[in-house]
Parts: sequence; C-alpha cells; structure tokens
Amino acid sequence: MSVFDEPKIDCHCHLLDPDGFPYRPDTPYRPSGQEIGTLAQMEHVFAAYGVTRALITQPNSGYGEDNSCLLAALAAGGGRYKGMVAVTHDVSLAELARLKSLGVVGVAFNVPFHGVDYYLGAAALVEKLVALDMVLQVQVQQDQLLGLWPLIAASPVRLVFDHTGRPDVAAGVEGAAFQALLALGRQGRASIKLSGYLKFSRQAHPFADTWPFVRALVEGFTLDRCMWGSDWPFLRAAVRMDYGPLLTMVETLFPDVTDRQKLFWETPARLFGFA
Repeated sequence: MSVFDEPKIDCHCHLLDPDGFPYRPDTPYRPSGQEIGTLAQMEHVFAAYGVTRALITQPNSGYGEDNSCLLAALAAGGGRYKGMVAVTHDVSLAELARLKSLGVVGVAFNVPFHGVDYYLGAAALVEKLVALDMVLQVQVQQDQLLGLWPLIAASPVRLVFDHTGRPDVAAGVEGAAFQALLALGRQGRASIKLSGYLKFSRQAHPFADTWPFVRALVEGFTLDRCMWGSDWPFLRAAVRMDYGPLLTMVETLFPDVTDRQKLFWETPARLFGFA
C-alpha cells in the first residue's frame, strides 16, 4: 500500500475563502493567490492523497476571531472535520460550549502572530477550556515557550503544540525552550504536531535539519501523543510547497507502517474524538 492510500487525518490545515467568507476589514494580512484554500479545494486534495478526516485550524490572517468559514466546513463535513477556533480572551463559557457542540475541540493560541504578552492575560480562558475538557493548541517559535510558561506550567489544560514546536535550529535539541517542550512530553502533559518544517528549517525540502527535532519529539512524547499535519494551503510559504512530497517525507522518517498508522490515524482519532 502506498503512503497516499493509508488512512490519514490531517491535523493542521486552514480554510481561506474570501469569496464565500470575506476577510475582516481590519485584518493585517489578506491571503491571496495560491494561499487561498476553500473547502472544495481542500476536499479535492484530500481525495487525491487518501485523507478522510481533518483538524482545521482558524487562521489569524484574514479572519481573526471570525470563525464563520471554519464552522461552515464543520457543518458540511458531517463529523469528518474538527475545529480549532480563535476567540477573544473574554469569550463566555456558554459560547465555548456552543462551539464544542458544533465540532470545535479547542482554541488556538498563535504566539508568533500576537506575541507572548498578549496571551499572559488569558488565564481565565484557559480555565474555561479545562472546565469543558477542551484543548489549548499552542504555536510558539524559538524561545517563546519559556515566556508563556507562567500561563501553562501549573494548568491541567490539554495541550497540543503546533509545528514541531518551531525550535531554534541553531540552538539544537539541547536548546532550553525545546528541552522544556520535551519535558512536557515526557510528563504526558502535551501532544505535538509533526508539521510546519518550512517555518523553522534553514534548508530546502526535505528539511533534513529538522529531523533531529522530530526524532527527539517522538522519543519524548511517544507516538501516542504525536500526529501529522500538512499546514495546507501553506499560508505565507516562502517557497513552493506541495502535499505529496510532505507525505513521502513521512514515509522516509517513519518506514514502519504501524508507526505511520499511529501518527496518521490512531493518535489523533483518540485525542480529538474522530469516528
């Protein structure tokens, strides 16, 4: 069986459909051209590569906290899709519960976009996620995890980190922030998406300088808390990206089909409640 045929859940993708769901007038960035990714386009890509489920993350660019495009996809997906939304810090418990009933499994914090200080005031929001057994999905880069530590260190919230933690390649796997991330994995307190290599690699595909970080994360988190994501449609990518080469890269890193079954399907299905 080809890696393209193996059952897969894409755990990190975005929808950007300015014709069907106009961008907010105040958005600081308006994705266009090859960055556009509608629900129909996403489903064509999925059909070509054997992806049958997805965890869709609300993009800060274009939409901010307007989750209309994402929620419409969840409604159309009939349970095939789950969502990570963006919300304001003062969102009510009732609104979060409503979103959960629609297929939303958590809230995304994009620290590279907003900065550490913006999220340090979100403790009440994190407490609401705990109360509803929802996920806090965190994207950090380089040493930002250390700055965010006061918010998450003592919280029992379910944590999922985006894009391999976006470590500092120059600092290596011994870097302080990456070691803090590994500690969360070893404690069983977090899960990690093996995705977004272009966002921190200093090399061209297949981003071999990121592989030591991937291997360290698999050892620290185990495949019971690792999942794969494409980052389609590759918002703000500096070079051309394609779905197929990312999947063949997984086959290179994980030649054992049983490992890929955990990464592609079993772990995200269990963590996010996919049927």
